[in-house]
Amino acid sequence: MYHGRTTGKGASTPTQIYERPPRILIVHIALPSWADICSNLCEALQNFFSLACNLMGPSRMSLFSLYLVQNQHECILPFVQVKGNFAKLQACMSELRMLQREGCFRPQGTSLQLAVEDGLQQFKQYSRHVTTGTALSCTSLEITILTSQPGKEVVKQLEEGLKDIDLVRVRRLQVVEITKGALDYTDAASPGEEPSSDESSILGTDIDLQTIDNDIVSMESFFKAWLHNSGTDQEHIHLLLPSQSFSNISRGRDNPMCLKCDLQERLLSPSLLPGTADGSLRMDDPKGDFSTIYQMACQSWASRYKLRVIKALKSSGVCESVTYGLPFILRPTSCWQLDWDELETNQQHFHALCHSLLKREWLLLAKGEPQSRGHSLREPPSTFYVIVPSRSPTLLVKAVATRELMLPSAFPLLPEDPPDDSLKIVEGVLDGLELEPTYNPLQICSRLYSHLNSTFAKPQGRLHPSWESRALRKAGQLQANRVRATVAPLPMTTAPGRAPKVPAASKASSEALFQFSKEEEDEEEEYPSGP
Repeated sequence: MYHGRTTGKGASTPTQIYERPPRILIVHIALPSWADICSNLCEALQNFFSLACNLMGPSRMSLFSLYLVQNQHECILPFVQVKGNFAKLQACMSELRMLQREGCFRPQGTSLQLAVEDGLQQFKQYSRHVTTGTALSCTSLEITILTSQPGKEVVKQLEEGLKDIDLVRVRRLQVVEITKGALDYTDAASPGEEPSSDESSILGTDIDLQTIDNDIVSMESFFKAWLHNSGTDQEHIHLLLPSQSFSNISRGRDNPMCLKCDLQERLLSPSLLPGTADGSLRMDDPKGDFSTIYQMACQSWASRYKLRVIKALKSSGVCESVTYGLPFILRPTSCWQLDWDELETNQQHFHALCHSLLKREWLLLAKGEPQSRGHSLREPPSTFYVIVPSRSPTLLVKAVATRELMLPSAFPLLPEDPPDDSLKIVEGVLDGLELEPTYNPLQICSRLYSHLNSTFAKPQGRLHPSWESRALRKAGQLQANRVRATVAPLPMTTAPGRAPKVPAASKASSEALFQFSKEEEDEEEEYPSGP
């Protein structure tokens, strides 16, 4: 789906791992390749934000800002809260679609560097000027640069331009090269599959390089990774294995083996999206015991959530009807606080467990052990899970029913010889069906995006008129007299021997932080938005 390794930069102090860092997306526009990328990128971003803005529950994205880099850099969206702001983000997508797709312009070699510096300055000023009640809990941000230019060249350009810049507040700086390759959906990896390390490249110490294909599904999958809890400040779950049962991969015989794992969602629950949570979908709502394991694993710093394995099960001996809720994925932890030897040993043991379970055709039955609730005399009921191995280095975790939850059901044996007439009719019907070897969810669309877009989009007649007027600009030119970035503008670099031309935007006072320009305020009064 997308290629490259993603490695985060460890925080300097322990923080809650469920905190989602502010993000800046810098779209590097180069002609003529922008014509091939524009529509796919805009649709992928709009689809992604239709989900991210409307997911119920804790926010999965905090702040988001969008920059464009053509012949110079421009901030078209200062930092905004993602949740509940779909109309504003959709207007930015409309602005992207109206950008020049043909012709040529002379890009400045420092435009990307200046966009990164401007974004970092914007974040610093935002952090200083937010009110006490809404102070940022996250002190670092992630910056992603989307480009159609050769990724290695862009990385080298940034490394050279940013070598003297203080990037201590940048948790991660990533360059994503959009390639011209087409995705084969029949052979495509699932959206959550990790890319292989031999296809990845990390240049320098702080800049990640990744490639994605120029198609909507690949771009959507890349952006959806932002919804994951990718914090590395601590491991999420301890998987405890009785050492006597796994003596071949355990050093001790008395203490249980502890595998340190990170927990990852496999699916988004439909019940978390407004307008789709009807009765039938809520049957699979993980807001009960199973979401508790995810929330407790992701929110506790004092102690880790534990899954204690109590017995093994034959893989053919678990009926699918007794599992419930949405599944989660366990991976070997990437917690930066563990030393390299412990990380490597933990990963090796995790892989050995996967191999052993596949070879034996076993599943594991585990009991959830939540953190202590202090001096409460009431012990909460236990939740049990089946742990299923896979061919990838992951384990699938599903909640499984207990005696208290079971309802009586009768399952008589199927008659051995159905009537010949009925058998021929049914077999004829089945023979007419198209047979697929696997189920690929990437080929199945439920029209959820269009539902969310139509439900929460701002009416097109109320889009900001100043953005609509951009289509009337002369090709390749930017309005230099508007303060789109809400920070004190950085000086523009000029060729040697030429007098610097200071744009009118630089005359704007930096006191007008995080406010639209006076022109936009006047237009908002003239064209008031809906309630």
